[in-house]
Amino acid sequence: MAEQTNNLSDVAQGTSQMIHEAGATVIAHTSKYNDAYTTIDKIMDSFWERVPYFCIALIVLVIFWLLSKVFKFFISRTLENRSYTRQNLVLVLNRVGTSVIIFFGFLIAMVIAIPGFTPGQLMSALGIGSVAIGFAFKDIFQNMLSGILILLGEPFRIGDDIIVNNMEGTVEDIQIRATFLRSYDGRRIVIPNATVYTSPVTVNTAYQRRRCEFIVGIGYDDDEQKAKNIINAILDKNRNVLSQPGFTVNVTALADFSVNLTVRWWIDTTETNIAASVSEIQAEVKQAFNEHDINIPYPVQEVKVHRDQNLPYMMPENSGKQTS
Repeated sequence: MAEQTNNLSDVAQGTSQMIHEAGATVIAHTSKYNDAYTTIDKIMDSFWERVPYFCIALIVLVIFWLLSKVFKFFISRTLENRSYTRQNLVLVLNRVGTSVIIFFGFLIAMVIAIPGFTPGQLMSALGIGSVAIGFAFKDIFQNMLSGILILLGEPFRIGDDIIVNNMEGTVEDIQIRATFLRSYDGRRIVIPNATVYTSPVTVNTAYQRRRCEFIVGIGYDDDEQKAKNIINAILDKNRNVLSQPGFTVNVTALADFSVNLTVRWWIDTTETNIAASVSEIQAEVKQAFNEHDINIPYPVQEVKVHRDQNLPYMMPENSGKQTS
């Protein structure tokens, strides 16, 4: 009995010692990471202290965003309905003004949300990194400046048909970075504003009146004056051909197979387009030439075959037979 009591006492003593060692280990690890836990607690406490300021900063951003919308609405209502207002000027004021308002709202929100932050610090940081930023974003800044100059100078407007670097289409939008065209076959063309600003631009729809022309050839045996009178009569009767400036039909080339006549006339682009008018006049000219026996020649090749005199002449097999 005494032996069992001693065994139980030894077990209890061992268990107590093991628990004590485990507790000492836990305390040691706890003290080891105590600094980390303290730091996390401070960060969380600071975060929860700044939550109201974050909310205020977010509200400030929303307010300035709403102000930008109000500014855009005010510019649209004030300028768009006036006859002297240029369309691109409205775009510049809307986009640049909106960006400035939102940027100031962002600065104020940063001052509220981040303790010790001042706009001067941001400017200093931008000044330090201006060289690196300038090299990294040179093309972006160049396109932005070109876009603003295009919008202010207004060499073309949204809806105009233009040609830039052999790319042709209708202007869909003029943004700060790029100009968007819609090609005649239904594709979108995005051209950087720097390219548009430094390249020659042809504006097809800058004026309401456009000149059309085509070349038709007549035979050398035909009367060119008669052909010119026929074409002049067709142009005079067509309702889409303007009388001023006047239309002309002139001999412009004595080609290899024909006498070429160049036909020129003017149209009002609000009534028709160049492709439709040229097609209509050409069809009428061809029909009238057919009726008046005026030839429209096409290239003809004459092939001559020479027989070698040294080769013997072969008579056909039935050349000496007589038929009854």
